[in-house]
Amino acid sequence: MTWRQALLLSCFSAVVLLSMLREGTGASVGTTQAAKEEASEDAKQKIFMQESDASNFLKRRGKRSPKSRDEVNAENRQKLRADELRREYYEEQRNEFENFVEEQNDEQEERSREAVEQWRQWHYDGLYPSYLYNRHHI
Repeated sequence: MTWRQALLLSCFSAVVLLSMLREGTGASVGTTQAAKEEASEDAKQKIFMQESDASNFLKRRGKRSPKSRDEVNAENRQKLRADELRREYYEEQRNEFENFVEEQNDEQEERSREAVEQWRQWHYDGLYPSYLYNRHHI
């Protein structure tokens, strides 16, 4: 009977020990989750501002009051960026048109050169250089 009591006591103590360990790990996970949530809340507070502060930030300056130096600088940066983009766009368009015109001129030059070459072959009189080009007009 004593060995049954010893076995029962050891099983009971193992169950109690395992249940305490499970509760301990659950509690530790819970605290880490709570810490993560608190950290994310702190990050949100650092990034976002309260709604009232945001509306005051946007309504801070009246229509007739002078702009701050930061506002003027920001607007100038936007205008300069828009000008730069516009300049790049028109430069690209101009380059494309110049390339197109150059190709057209090259094709026209090639066609006229071929036509002149064909005319020279057709009118060649056997003399080199041909007679027509050595004529002396008086």
